[in-house]
Amino acid sequence: MSVNLRESVLDVFSDTGVLAQTTDQFQPRDGQTQMALAVADTIANGGSLVVEAGTGVGKTFAYLVPALLSGERVLISTATKTLQDQLFARDLPRLVQSLKLPIRLALLKGRGSYLCTHRLEMARRDAGAGDRHIAHLLSKVEVWSQSTRSGDLAEMTGLDERSPMLPLITSNRENCLGSQCPKFKACWVNAARREALGADVVVINHHLFFADLAVRESGMAELLPTVRVAVFDEAHQLNETGVQFLGQQISTAQLLDLTRDMLATGLQLARGLVDWQKICADFERASRELRLVGGKRAGGVKLRWTDDAPEGIAPAAWEQVLRDLALACDQAMEALDAVSEIAPDFSRLFERVHLIGKQLDSFTQPCEVGSVRWVDVSASQMRLMQAPLDISNTFKQRLLKEPVAQATHGDENHSDTTQPIAERPRSWIFTSATLGDDARLSWFTEPCGLESAQVLRVSSPFDYPNQAGVFVPRNMVKPSDPAHSQQVAQLAADSTRILGGRTLVLTTTLRALRAIGEAMKLALQDSGIEVLVQGEWPKRHLMQRFREGAESVSSGCVLVASASFWEGFDVPGDALQLVVIDKLPFPVPNDPVVEARSKRLETQGKSPFNDYFVPEAVVSLKQGMGRLIRRESDQGLLAICDNRLVSTGYGKRLLGAMPDMRRIDTLQDWDAALQNLVSTRLSTKAF
Repeated sequence: MSVNLRESVLDVFSDTGVLAQTTDQFQPRDGQTQMALAVADTIANGGSLVVEAGTGVGKTFAYLVPALLSGERVLISTATKTLQDQLFARDLPRLVQSLKLPIRLALLKGRGSYLCTHRLEMARRDAGAGDRHIAHLLSKVEVWSQSTRSGDLAEMTGLDERSPMLPLITSNRENCLGSQCPKFKACWVNAARREALGADVVVINHHLFFADLAVRESGMAELLPTVRVAVFDEAHQLNETGVQFLGQQISTAQLLDLTRDMLATGLQLARGLVDWQKICADFERASRELRLVGGKRAGGVKLRWTDDAPEGIAPAAWEQVLRDLALACDQAMEALDAVSEIAPDFSRLFERVHLIGKQLDSFTQPCEVGSVRWVDVSASQMRLMQAPLDISNTFKQRLLKEPVAQATHGDENHSDTTQPIAERPRSWIFTSATLGDDARLSWFTEPCGLESAQVLRVSSPFDYPNQAGVFVPRNMVKPSDPAHSQQVAQLAADSTRILGGRTLVLTTTLRALRAIGEAMKLALQDSGIEVLVQGEWPKRHLMQRFREGAESVSSGCVLVASASFWEGFDVPGDALQLVVIDKLPFPVPNDPVVEARSKRLETQGKSPFNDYFVPEAVVSLKQGMGRLIRRESDQGLLAICDNRLVSTGYGKRLLGAMPDMRRIDTLQDWDAALQNLVSTRLSTKAF
């Protein structure tokens, strides 16, 4: 099988193969073919393969082609729902058609992505005495629900991903009624699961993968035992995503949602049988007191929790709010138990409150070894958190050694009849453009328990010295200086004026985001250039407006962003020609998780800075600068406003991990490079 699969893969990627005949602008790339052959061998023989494929390699087709040609049932996990949609709606159908394969595809997201018709009905009943705006939105959702074929809320235009209405019309693991739900047969989540059970290729996301791994009760739990090949794209996010799901957490937002559900359900289905107003008022009061004990907070903060109480909170006050919340849980469970026979909603509510009680009890016990505990406090909520430091033990114990099982596609009860196939080990493929800066890619492999995996590094085919230049301004103050953000904003504004927009400014903190965004709006207010700032609009709207700005003759856009825009923001061509990074993206040293990881490295005799902080900065920096050059024809410039990159030993290590862009040393040369970009763009358009 290995030889035949390799030959088939080579044929597809040849200059006369299927892709050359059916795909526009396809040209054979040695790196892409090398990666595809490594994936084919891993699929045929089993085991784990880690591939760092530089931007432009074409890693998506490099893993999809051998996966589709193998005839195996395949699970593909991506970093975000946006990438899921792209794979399912564009890349996979295109390849399946080109290869002429009879393959069934399925897209599976988490519960929160699908409309819950039962909760919509409950919300519509409750909205009569509530907010008219919410009632209007619910009416629009109800109209849309009559025509949708998937129930995927991403299809609904105008629905903001941050809308407070979403919890009212979607279910989660806690409030889903399962088979007892009166709308179970028409459930969109179950429909998506049934589709996935009968598919040859199922596209999920990392969040769903780990949510399932944590509870083993979603549709993917039925899928994974029958899938021998699993591919994780954008795998650099795996560890942090897994850490979120494999620990425990209680949030005051979660508690208030539970209060709202309990009150609405009680008044609708069992009015007069229990004093729901008092029960829910006590529960809500205890939940709000939990947040208030954290004190006033203008922004988000993480509090260490290594003793009986989190730092800055009096132990006696902390113990009291936990006792009050536990008492409110007991009272709620007693009330819900009394009406549990009336409707399955009450049984599920009882389970939710009972789980909160168990978690509260666990938070009064010592933190587990190999985990870290802390409290997140923002202006609106508090979260009690406990998480493992990484996912290595989970991957080694629960995934990499799991036996493979077989079952008939579409059999919803196949888990009862599965049989291990020991001679066919599972195949795991992990890939991303950035996975570390050493030969073993230890930044990724060690926390994921993949030290024994085969590692392949494939360089980008782009001609970076000719396509891009990098500038480190020597005259800027240190990043710790309050004037730094103003100087970054000035450089970015001056450069943006020359380019007419086409600029992405990436910041490492929200404070810098706000400061730079405000300064650039002031500096560019009469230029005709629109300054977009993350947080002012949904991400989808910001990306769309940025691309539209590049089409304008008289003006353009600059986007100031942080966090999620360091990756996943794909703007090829001359719509984006300048990326400005405010400073080196090191982890926050006083973050409780960062501190715990650093202490563990110290006990192992390692250097937290060299073995953790610098590799983290390498990966983040490569992700950020990766927004600039997306195609062989792209031209662009990168400014990194942090002198440490050229004045320190670790700066040389960071520079060495970056693509070999040409160096720009003076402000005069920088202005000339910007002018040259404009001239090249205009001459290209004229031609």
